[in-house]
Amino acid sequence: MLSWPSRAKKKYSRQHLVRSRFSVANRIYLFRQVMFYNQNTEGIFRVEPVDAIRAIHNAFRNDLAHIDAAALDSARGKAGLAATVERFRFFNEALVWHAHGEELAIFLVLENVAPLVAEAYVKDHRGLDAAFDELNKSYASRDLLATARATAAFRFHLNIHLDKEDTHLYRIFAERVALPEQGKAVGIMSSTVPQERFPEMVAWMFPLMEQNDRESMTRIWQMVMPAPVFAGAKELIKKAVASDWAELARRIPTL
Repeated sequence: MLSWPSRAKKKYSRQHLVRSRFSVANRIYLFRQVMFYNQNTEGIFRVEPVDAIRAIHNAFRNDLAHIDAAALDSARGKAGLAATVERFRFFNEALVWHAHGEELAIFLVLENVAPLVAEAYVKDHRGLDAAFDELNKSYASRDLLATARATAAFRFHLNIHLDKEDTHLYRIFAERVALPEQGKAVGIMSSTVPQERFPEMVAWMFPLMEQNDRESMTRIWQMVMPAPVFAGAKELIKKAVASDWAELARRIPTL
C-alpha cells in the first residue's frame, strides 16, 4: 500500500469533508443511481463521474496557457499583463485542491485494482508543487525573464501530467472501478474545495471551459447536488458564463 503525503491527510480531515458544501453521503447516494444518460435537444448526452475530472483538467490547461503567454509577452516588453500573470496564484490553489482530492480519493481506490500505478502521479504532484514555488519566487523578484521561463516549465510539466492522467490513470479508473465507487471517489474529491471558496472556483472554472465540458459539469452537479444547493450553483454558473448561458440552457432544458 502506498503511503500518501501526511500534509494532505492533515489538511483535509474527516471534519473538513463533513463541513463541505453538501454532504459526501448525498453525493455518494446520488452517484450510485444511474450511469448518467440524459436527453438534450440533440439526442442522448452521456456523462460519467470521470467527465467532471476531464473537464477541470481542460480548464487547467486553458488557464495556464493564457498565463504562460502573458508572461512571455511581458518578458518581451508588452505592458498591462500583470493581472493575467498573477492568475497563477488562484490557479495553483485550485490545482492543490484538485491534487489533494485525487490523493485522498481517486488514488486510494485505484490502488485496490491497479497497485502502484498512482505512485508515479503522486511524484508528479510534488513536482508541480516545486514548479509553482519556482514561479512564485521568480515573480516575487520581478524578474520577467525568469517568470516566463518558470511559467513555461510549469505548463510543460502540467500538460504532460494531465495527458498521462487522462489517457492512462483515468482510463484504468473508469474500466476497473465499479461505477458506484467511481462516484463515491469523485464526490470525496470534490469536497476538498473549501465551502467558502466555492463561488471563486465556479467563477474561475466555467469561463475556461468549452461548451461540452460546461454541459458535462453542470449535468453532473444537477444530478448529485440537493436541489437547493444546485439552485445556488446554477446562479454562479449563469454569472460565470454570461452570454453563453442561453446555449447551456438550450443544451440542458431542465435548467
